[in-house]
Amino acid sequence: MVIIQNIGSYFLMLSKVFTRFSRWSVMKDLIIREVDSLIIRSVGIVSFISFFVGGVVAIQTALNLTNPLLPKNLIGFATRQSIILEFAPTFISVIMAGKVGSYITSSLGTMKVTEQIDALKVMGINTYNYLIFPKVIAMLFYPFIITISMFLGIFGGYMASIYGGFCTSSEFVEGIQLEFIPYHVSYAFVKTSFFAFILATVPSYHGYFLKGGALDVGKASTTSFVWTSVIIIITNYIITQLLLT
Repeated sequence: MVIIQNIGSYFLMLSKVFTRFSRWSVMKDLIIREVDSLIIRSVGIVSFISFFVGGVVAIQTALNLTNPLLPKNLIGFATRQSIILEFAPTFISVIMAGKVGSYITSSLGTMKVTEQIDALKVMGINTYNYLIFPKVIAMLFYPFIITISMFLGIFGGYMASIYGGFCTSSEFVEGIQLEFIPYHVSYAFVKTSFFAFILATVPSYHGYFLKGGALDVGKASTTSFVWTSVIIIITNYIITQLLLT
């Protein structure tokens, strides 16, 4: 029953986010600030994780190619498939649920506790649109981060393979090109778009409807991370069933 009520509140929140828009002169600055906080400041950690995980995927693939009849270009093939299909769009999004989601929940939760949201309501401002809509728009740039993750993941696999002596440069590049299906990239970015919306709205819901005091902000951030991750995993399963089967 509680879950149903939460779902109802979530969709009610979404309906109010896209009504009674604030003035563009005000909204523009808010969007730029959110792009900096949610996207640009996430590039560093995403790049670091993607590069080394790509290297690990390549090494593990190489170590499992024990049959001498298997071509070395399978290292590049497996790295490409793993990074594009799952790691970059899905697991980076789960990681971002911790970084971006916690930031959104804690910032809105703090405003709720300190009654800043109530003050905005008194001023006649649609707080749903004013506080949440810029985050939704900022996350439209999220595919940019996933593109960087894909590139650096494959590049990390390339570096690990070459300097680890597992295959030659030409073999890895040949594996990257082997049976390449452009639709897989489209599939990855479709998932990314859904995940971006989830990353912007689910943490916003937990922060905006926070109940309690300052100590509850931390609890709300943890709850937000858990639910955002769960919804991302479920959405990933549904989209994969619809687009790849």
